[in-house]
Amino acid sequence: MRRKTPKPPAPLPQRHGVDPVHLRLPAEGPWPTVRAYLLHRLPTVDPARIDAMLHGQEIVGAGGPLHPDAPYAPAAHLWFYRDLPAEVPVPFTIGIVHHDEHLVVADKPHFLATTPRGRHVTQTALSRLRHDLGLPALSPAHRLDRLTAGLAMFVVRPDERAAYQNLFRDRLVRKEYRAVAPYDPALDLPRTVRSRILKERGVIAAQQVEGPPNSESHIELLGHHDGLGHYRLSPATGRTHQLRLHMSTLGIPILGDPVYPVLLPDPAPDDFSRPLQLLSAVLEFTDPVTGAPRRFESSRTLSALPRASGSTPRGGRPGE
Repeated sequence: MRRKTPKPPAPLPQRHGVDPVHLRLPAEGPWPTVRAYLLHRLPTVDPARIDAMLHGQEIVGAGGPLHPDAPYAPAAHLWFYRDLPAEVPVPFTIGIVHHDEHLVVADKPHFLATTPRGRHVTQTALSRLRHDLGLPALSPAHRLDRLTAGLAMFVVRPDERAAYQNLFRDRLVRKEYRAVAPYDPALDLPRTVRSRILKERGVIAAQQVEGPPNSESHIELLGHHDGLGHYRLSPATGRTHQLRLHMSTLGIPILGDPVYPVLLPDPAPDDFSRPLQLLSAVLEFTDPVTGAPRRFESSRTLSALPRASGSTPRGGRPGE
């Protein structure tokens, strides 16, 4: 079996917490120059932009900037900064619940993506934390939906990344969420919901389908007031949109959900007025590196949470 050659370190630093693009040229090819290969490899990029990057010494190889007529070099590595999409700044800060030599546990606000993806690149928790904390090697241990607030965990050391990511893969992290949704006195709670969830690539909404269950959520009512309930949600699995879909299928969709039960039109990029009332409140596990028990709690609260003294509590501790 042929061993994969490790990628050399990038000669360009991160910019706004985002890594430069890395390309490795094929071992064989008909291209006489690096420019010719880039035109082939990046067909959606304006050739004039590629020329400007070469003339501006913005494309860098292992030996330094490449000139416009640089010959094609089989299996060579090169790096450059991609043009970032225009992003509306998310006007909320990231709280830091915990920071040591192994982990950063952030208290993420609503509307901030966890990692760069699609139109969200610099306005993500990962990019912000890398830049603000000076930790260019920081990586996510798991992913929290952009619309969900609360605890998101990141790994400081690259050699420890797999150990922490495997905690989530192997369901060794106990997670609790809080949610605000309609109150239905006829709904028998607490209950455990199990279903088979299918999420197709490119389709925003997940759906429940026939077949063996691949998702499980425990749902408890903590209190209610004026037709709204405060819920504790404990997922045993981590399917995309699992809690949102399970709450919707029970007839109590989470407040502010733009997907379930009905997909709503995209709001304006700068509309932060209707946050999804879902919070990642607790992460608890045994640290795979230190062996220590870990428990982290979010300090955030949900804006629609019933607070009136006349609310009727059910379960949980006072004040939850």
